[in-house]
Amino acid sequence: MRWPVVVLLLGGAASACASEAVMFRADARHSGVYPGSGVPELHGLKWSFRAGGPIVSSPVVADGTVYFGSADHQVYALAEHSGELRWKFATGGRVSASPAVAEGRLFVGSYDGNFYALDAATGALAWKFATAGERRFSARHLHGAEPAAEVMPDPFDVFLSSPVVAGGTVYFGSGDGNVYALSTATGALRWKFHTGNVVHASPALAGGLLYVGSWDSYFYALDAESGAERWRFKTGEDPAIGNQVGIQSSAAVAAGIVYFGCRDSNLYALDAASGQQRWAFSTKGSWVVTSPAVKDGVVYFATSDSATVHALDAASGAPRQVWNFPHWPFFSSPALAGERLYIGSHAGKLLVLNLKDQSIAWTFATEGARQNAAALTTAQGAPDYAAVFGDFFYDDMVSGVKRMLGVGAVLSSPVIEGDTVYFGSWDGQLYALG
Repeated sequence: MRWPVVVLLLGGAASACASEAVMFRADARHSGVYPGSGVPELHGLKWSFRAGGPIVSSPVVADGTVYFGSADHQVYALAEHSGELRWKFATGGRVSASPAVAEGRLFVGSYDGNFYALDAATGALAWKFATAGERRFSARHLHGAEPAAEVMPDPFDVFLSSPVVAGGTVYFGSGDGNVYALSTATGALRWKFHTGNVVHASPALAGGLLYVGSWDSYFYALDAESGAERWRFKTGEDPAIGNQVGIQSSAAVAAGIVYFGCRDSNLYALDAASGQQRWAFSTKGSWVVTSPAVKDGVVYFATSDSATVHALDAASGAPRQVWNFPHWPFFSSPALAGERLYIGSHAGKLLVLNLKDQSIAWTFATEGARQNAAALTTAQGAPDYAAVFGDFFYDDMVSGVKRMLGVGAVLSSPVIEGDTVYFGSWDGQLYALG
């Protein structure tokens, strides 16, 4: 996710200088808002680049280069206007996080349990930091799958925590349950904070506080300088099947409120200073994996299996608009530019929505969707869950998730830079549309 040339440093003002940090969700507050009018009409595919594996990582665009990671273990740097490969760097595992670029370096974590700092111009390794090791969230009888007594890694835990950078420090979460703060210059540990479970949400930073959720069902506000806990907020529990629990969504901070989604089927709005709940919006049973975007007093987010995009009053949580789609889930987070919202779908499509009238401005189908989606789609346009998941034995669930994603699903969150939108797909391609 990552991107334009805007960043907010520890409560400081925004900068439009391309040398500033670019990161997931556009800036340190994770607003999801990009400058300019975006791409009001689709003229066509500018270029695409095929990596060696699925792309879950959201790209960042900095100083004429597009950066992203892939399941082929590589971090890539491409020329912004042509898609030409500038360099790639091999890690020891899948790169499902989105990079941050600051101070002439690229920062990103890998499933190999290491966090990397690379020279942004050449891809040369500056330093790496070893965490206690990556893992996915796991629980017994997960999602109701059999065998009920077995501890199961969650196949829907698809992202790694993307870093946020400010003031010479890079912050990120880990599957080892820690939130880390490292020196951007040396990789030296400044502090770490231990939560009760996996942290794959990406921290947001505003006003000297770091905001991040954990799979332990708590949302935390930490002092960015010391790592001391300022407050925590408890979300819902699901002791039966471990389904409606945990925070995958990354937070967004705006006007003194922090917003985040949860698998307990709520979008939450908390007072950023105290952690007091301002409001919660129930999706009536559907996860909120996407990260919200906030603009002009409205918060936008999408749901998983109910496949709905919501617009709510940011102060009260009152519904403003809703877009309903056939039930292909949304894990991609919305991006805003001009009068439009951009979001990827498990259906293998990028959807562009008009904010004024709830209409669809345009759509783009990935190569994977054009080749594979029809075989897994019902006459109503929804995924054929019965055919995909069988009797829901755990092995069937894992293979079913892989089949669904194989339609060229877009889990990567789109980035708008100038007159181009960039995003990755499970079909292994990074697309540039304009």
